[in-house]
Amino acid sequence: MNDGRENLPLGLLTKPTRFLFFTGKGGVGKTSLACAIALALSDGGRSVLLVSTDPASNLDEMLGERLTDKPAPIRDARGLRAMNIDPEAAAEAYRERVLEQMGPEETETDRATVREQLSGACTTEIAAFDEFVGLLGEDAEGYDHVIFDTAPTGHTLRLLSLPKAWTGFLEANEAGASCLGPHSGLKMHEARFRSALDALGDPLQTTIVLVTRPDASAVKEAARTSNEFRSLGLANQRLVVNGVFTASDATDPVARSLEELGQQTLARLPLVLKELPQDRVPLRAFDMVGLAALRALLAASPPVYGPKVDLVREQAAPLHGLHLLIEDLASSDRGLIMVMGKGGVGKTTIAAALAVGLAHTEKTVHLNTTDPAAHVAGVLAGALPGLEVGRIDPKAQTELYVEKVMATKGRDLDDQGRALLREDLRSPCTEEVAVFHAFSHVVGKASTQFVVLDTAPSGHTMLLLDATGAYHRQIVRDLEPRGQGRVVTPLMRLQDPAYTRIILVTHPETTPVSEAAALQEDLRRAKIEPYAWVINRSLTMASTRDPLLAARLEIEHTQIRRVQEGLASRVYVVPWQTTPPIGIAALSELGRL
Repeated sequence: MNDGRENLPLGLLTKPTRFLFFTGKGGVGKTSLACAIALALSDGGRSVLLVSTDPASNLDEMLGERLTDKPAPIRDARGLRAMNIDPEAAAEAYRERVLEQMGPEETETDRATVREQLSGACTTEIAAFDEFVGLLGEDAEGYDHVIFDTAPTGHTLRLLSLPKAWTGFLEANEAGASCLGPHSGLKMHEARFRSALDALGDPLQTTIVLVTRPDASAVKEAARTSNEFRSLGLANQRLVVNGVFTASDATDPVARSLEELGQQTLARLPLVLKELPQDRVPLRAFDMVGLAALRALLAASPPVYGPKVDLVREQAAPLHGLHLLIEDLASSDRGLIMVMGKGGVGKTTIAAALAVGLAHTEKTVHLNTTDPAAHVAGVLAGALPGLEVGRIDPKAQTELYVEKVMATKGRDLDDQGRALLREDLRSPCTEEVAVFHAFSHVVGKASTQFVVLDTAPSGHTMLLLDATGAYHRQIVRDLEPRGQGRVVTPLMRLQDPAYTRIILVTHPETTPVSEAAALQEDLRRAKIEPYAWVINRSLTMASTRDPLLAARLEIEHTQIRRVQEGLASRVYVVPWQTTPPIGIAALSELGRL
């Protein structure tokens, strides 16, 4: 249990609602806080179910248990069960339920057609959502609290918009079929979708917990997310600021700068966040792995946890700066550079720094992003000769795709046929197809220039790569019977090391490194080999006397050695910056480190 220690006086724990939904920018500590709150409630005698909706979940490592898509008891945490929503298992179960709804008059060919329709990434997404819906209803029976640890905000906003999108689609489209199979199969879920919307928007049942750090970009993302949730009818929100740092030594320039940055950010909270009930959780000196650490996260007087460290440290193995990676990449004249990793590790900043660095070598560079929550133009905050900037905006791409389909497939239809086609294109799955087409176009540009692609957080990106793989398989199936020549698909380009270089970005902490390692294995299963790792925001090269920061340095050294010795052949380290690197000048300087 909690050894009699008192927890921080968090308003969130005073009268918690039955459903707690943790969300926020990647890297702000959603999973840590969701686990800590779940433990505090179960230690207090409540029955709690902790659920991850993140395709790149790391609940297993934090809780020290091998989790599945079924609730499992957590050792040494009486009353707590946990699970991961498994997208693939959910998709297969969804397929079987839809097929069961088909009448006896349907032929095996009809069933095979429906199963083929249900093979895409959109089916995986809606099926995972269906599992989530169940946990807001009948599957939550027997639990006092259900706590959802969600994916980073771009993915989560997509998840929460699904019930509204599909309910509207079903109301207006009574017959036919979509990429989720026959509409009759979807109809059986309509009541569940409506129930989910009601439960999520009810302040007596659900609290949306926006998690941020005292960091300008994380706060900006939290404000944007708050407004997005309000537009979905989810105004029952509260704010938790995680990792608030207080310097122990006012004469330590690194510690003082870190504290001042946090204080300035919190003093300038956007109005939409200032109006919310708020809790603050201090930065801790230990890694959030294991029940002892997770319980200590909320302790009012946390114990000394983790290794004792001296203030004089030995350096890790030789560290290479980002300038060496830019020099290496610039030895070519073109190619695709995909920057990937867990949300919140600084992918957008690293992608922008690489693009700026390559442009300084007089290369032609196109910088783009697939992240619904990212804005690379805001990081650049300026223009540079030879550097073009774009963004795959899901809404804009969907509109372009719909008009293109209407101009081609709808050209020879009568008015009724055009109306039916446009109605079918209102399906939320259309967005997935549109984004994939835009992604494929950007990937193709790398045949004549450099394309630096800032990707969405790991789970969202793997769904996009699933769509890429499905397209590849469809093209191969279509060409084989016709005996046509070889076609180069986007997946083949991603698998070609001469065309694509994957850069994995992480922080020098246990969980981010483990998640980057898991992403690397997912890529390897798709026959895509990462080119290099970038360890971002490292304090290793900073000189600090602050005891808390010194303790965190011990964690850094261990994780840097872990990457260098067992995970990557090329490792580059970017030091922690006293001010966020925004603008061409700051990014240029980052690329020279």
